[in-house]
Amino acid sequence: MAQWLNVAAVDDFPDGTVRVVALDDGREVAVFNVGGRYYAIEDRCSHEEECLSWGVTEGEEIVCPRHGAHFSLVTGAALSPPAYEPVATFPVRVEGGIVQLDGKPTD
Repeated sequence: MAQWLNVAAVDDFPDGTVRVVALDDGREVAVFNVGGRYYAIEDRCSHEEECLSWGVTEGEEIVCPRHGAHFSLVTGAALSPPAYEPVATFPVRVEGGIVQLDGKPTD
């Protein structure tokens, strides 16, 4: 069952920005607004535990700020070395003008 968490009001979450949400299990999830579309991935590079939310987005990819690995914001796949393992992705929706995150990763 979905556990929807409020991230931010759409009006307070401009294009090109990121918000970080802490889950009850201690993980942090980065939620990105890319051209009005919202993506959520675990906020840890699978290569060296760097916060991906500190990176730069390039279209639907995030670039890790430490070693430059690219990850898909859509699938969580590692797209370039030095990362080879994916990161978890999470469902995102907009309800009543609020961006919400499901605290359970996509299978």
